[in-house]
Amino acid sequence: MSDRERSGNGSGAPARPTHDIVVVGASAGGVETLTALVGGLPPDLPAAVFVVLHLPPYSASRLSAILDRAAPLPAAHPEDGEAVVPGRIIVAPPDRHLLLRPGRVALARGPRENHARPAIDPLFRTAARAYGSRVVGVVLSGALYDGSAGLLAIQARGGVAVVQDPAEAAVGAMPRNALRLVAADHVLPASAIGPLLGRLAREPVEVRETRMTDQDERMAAVIEADFEAQAGDRRIDAETLYTCPDCGGVMWQSGAGPALRFRCHVGHAYGLEVLLGQKSEELEAALWSCVRLLKERATLTRQTALQGVGGAAVAARIGEQAQRDEEHARIVRELLESMPNLPTADAGTDEAFKEPRRTNGGRAVST
Repeated sequence: MSDRERSGNGSGAPARPTHDIVVVGASAGGVETLTALVGGLPPDLPAAVFVVLHLPPYSASRLSAILDRAAPLPAAHPEDGEAVVPGRIIVAPPDRHLLLRPGRVALARGPRENHARPAIDPLFRTAARAYGSRVVGVVLSGALYDGSAGLLAIQARGGVAVVQDPAEAAVGAMPRNALRLVAADHVLPASAIGPLLGRLAREPVEVRETRMTDQDERMAAVIEADFEAQAGDRRIDAETLYTCPDCGGVMWQSGAGPALRFRCHVGHAYGLEVLLGQKSEELEAALWSCVRLLKERATLTRQTALQGVGGAAVAARIGEQAQRDEEHARIVRELLESMPNLPTADAGTDEAFKEPRRTNGGRAVST
């Protein structure tokens, strides 16, 4: 519950919540669109506004400064864990997802979504989970599909879906794709969205307790259940979660005990312990590749900093990234050097890694 809800309306009764959480997503053509939107916000907006614009990971984002000049409200990048405060515009920093938790902001370097970090869907999805019907989601100019699934999650929990008129957008694909998935509550030009948000932020909403799960939550539960079933050896004669060490294809599992086998659709086949050994080698190779890539990136970022690309501020950020890469390379290398040997079923021999023997006219044949 926000401070405004706790404070009440002066009569001793708590104030009814409003649409006081606004989440906005934009991509190509989004700077001009966002500038038009925030320019139409009222200076006494009783809502917190959160903005994601797709950015390259190493960019020195000036979006918060641009919006700070264009809007009657202050705009800034957040600190991880800071409180949600009405009357402010919070802008996602480069290379971090902007997420919402009850009462606070979170920054995360999680997996990219729709090839982007920051991405729009994580902000919309977490806002819907944390604030339900109090949320207004806004999809603006951009390409491809980011924001569509998140807007659906907002609407499913009773929030309001707003989409920029695709005909007005500099790049109309993202608004059009959102409208294909969601029956938007409002489709407006960017300049009309700011005043709409001012009205919505003062309209009381009914907070509904819901246990509804969105598509991403359901998929996460399915994936977790699959991993538990695989670890519990409950996927006999079924597709597994493993990929073939030879070709990268999906593997199927059959048999049990000593006859347990894994085979891909090409035909590569492994016994249980052979596959475990191969996966251990893959892991080691991947970790050494991480060490190499981190050292290469640290070296390249230091070289880039010397060129003065983007000015002193960008050079300083690049230098800090190089230091982090070198530290991460050291940590991964120490992990590799401390990894224990993989135990085998028959330590000291290689018999555990041999296929069962079969007979050919009474003669033993090694497979």
